[in-house]
Amino acid sequence: MGSNHLVAVFGAYGHTGRFVVAELAARGFVPVPSGRDARALEKLAREHDLAARVASVDDPASLDRALAGTAAVVNCAGPFASTTGPVIEAALRARIPYLDVAAELEANLDTFARYHERARDEGAVIVPAMAFFGGLGDLLTTAAMDDWTAADEAHIAYALSNWHPTAGTRLSGAVSRERRGGHRLRYKGGKWERRTDAAPALEWTFPEPLGPRPVIGEFTMADVVTVSRHLPIPDVTTYMTAEAAQDVAAPDTPAPVAADESGRSHQTFLVDVLVRSGGAERRASAGGQDIYAVTAPLVAEALERVLTGRTRTVGVASAGEMFDAADFLHALAPHIAFTPHLARDPHAPRENA
Repeated sequence: MGSNHLVAVFGAYGHTGRFVVAELAARGFVPVPSGRDARALEKLAREHDLAARVASVDDPASLDRALAGTAAVVNCAGPFASTTGPVIEAALRARIPYLDVAAELEANLDTFARYHERARDEGAVIVPAMAFFGGLGDLLTTAAMDDWTAADEAHIAYALSNWHPTAGTRLSGAVSRERRGGHRLRYKGGKWERRTDAAPALEWTFPEPLGPRPVIGEFTMADVVTVSRHLPIPDVTTYMTAEAAQDVAAPDTPAPVAADESGRSHQTFLVDVLVRSGGAERRASAGGQDIYAVTAPLVAEALERVLTGRTRTVGVASAGEMFDAADFLHALAPHIAFTPHLARDPHAPRENA
C-alpha cells in the first residue's frame, strides 16, 4: 500500500482529481493537492485534512516547491496540451515518477515524441494516459494479445450508457479540435492519417447483454496512441456508441451528477477489444461504473506498481508496456470486471446500410 508516501496531485480539485485524491488516501498515500486555484485547493485540503501547495505551470519554481519531498506526481490538470510539458519537466528535476490521466491525443503524442529518449537516458518513469481512455484499452489489448508478438489489427469499442462531459472534458476537446484544424486522425498501415471526411457509422456486437449497438467508427481516442507505441499492430481503431458520441458533442448535455457517496455517476461502461492475426482472433473486455471515477483506481494501481518496482521498463511507456497487463486488470476488481478471451463468435465492425 501507500506507506504514507507523499504524492503530488496536480489539478487535484478537478472532477477526476478529486477521485484520485480519495483513492490515493484510501490506499495509504498522503496526497499533496496542487494547482493554481488557491481557494479550491484550500477547500479540498480541509475536506481531506491535507496540506495543499499552490503551483502554476507558468511558474517552474512553484512546481518545484509543490513536488519537493514527494515520491511521485499525478497530473490531473487539463487541458494537458498546456500542463504535461511543465509538470514532466518538474518531475524530471525532482527525479520522481510522472503519471497523467490525459485523454488528449495531441498531448500524448507530444509526451512520447518529446521525452522518449531523455526519459530513457535518465532512467525516469513517465506513464501518460493512465486513465479510462489510454490506459484501460491499452491494458485490454495487451492482455488479449497474450503470447502473440504481433497482430494485423486491433479494435477497441466503447459502450457508454451516456456521456455527460465534465468542464475539463469540454475544454480539452476544444483544444484538441483547434490543434487538429478541422481534421480527424486515423491510425492505419502503421501511420497517422489526417482526414476530412466524416467518421463512418458502424455497428459493433458487444458481449451480452448489450449485443449489437450502433457506433461511430474511427472515434480516435488515446488508446490508439498508447497501443501503437508498443504493440506491432499496423491498424488500431476505436469506436464509440453513437448515443454517447452525441452526448459529448451536444453543447447542452449536463455535467455528471453524483449518484452515490463516492461521487460516482450512474454512467456504466463496457470496453470490448478484438485483435486479429491472420485468421485468428482474440478478445477481452472490461466493464464498470463512471469513466471519470474509474480513472482513480487505474492511476493509483499504476503508481503503487511504479513505487514498488513492479514495472517492465523505464522511460515514457504506456500501461500495457510498463505493467503485466492481465495481472493489472485482475487487481482492479471490484472497480472493473475484466473478462479475458470471451468465448463467443467475434463480429467485425460493419457499416450501416
